[in-house]
Amino acid sequence: MTAERLLVIVEDDEAFAKTLKRSFERRGYEVLTAASHGALEDVLKDNRPGYAVVDLKLGPESGLVCVQTLHAHDPDMLIVVLTGFASIATAVEAIKLGATNYLAKPSNTDDIEAAFARSGGDPAAPLAPRPTSIKTLEWEHIHEVLKDCDFNISETARRLGMHRRTLARKLAKRQVG
Repeated sequence: MTAERLLVIVEDDEAFAKTLKRSFERRGYEVLTAASHGALEDVLKDNRPGYAVVDLKLGPESGLVCVQTLHAHDPDMLIVVLTGFASIATAVEAIKLGATNYLAKPSNTDDIEAAFARSGGDPAAPLAPRPTSIKTLEWEHIHEVLKDCDFNISETARRLGMHRRTLARKLAKRQVG
């Protein structure tokens, strides 16, 4: 297949992958999906996509390996990395490995298409600091550990070194969703 409007989505969340796929198909893309690095390699055997959307965290795997594979397959491919756990370190690594952009979730199809269009970078990007509060950092860390524990409150509390009821109170203040 030609790369003109062929997109590959590498995402382990089946529901999100289906939603993203339908949305891109409505915009005229032909969409292929892969849930892991191995599945991506199978897709690339017979296809040459021009676009890719890669989730940074694919279960136990890192999406960065997929970025590297995609870039090696076609250095001109436009690759956007999506993540619910954005960090400067992973953004830098994704760009070094060949991603053209890096977006924090939640992102929609409009955001992703805009990221494909901004693949060249913007030297006029604002340099204003974006401070993050301690509460936000704590919440993000709790949520990451909670997800790693398959939303098991007791195991999450144990890994965080806090009482289960304390964690439950913190979660009740700011709903997961």
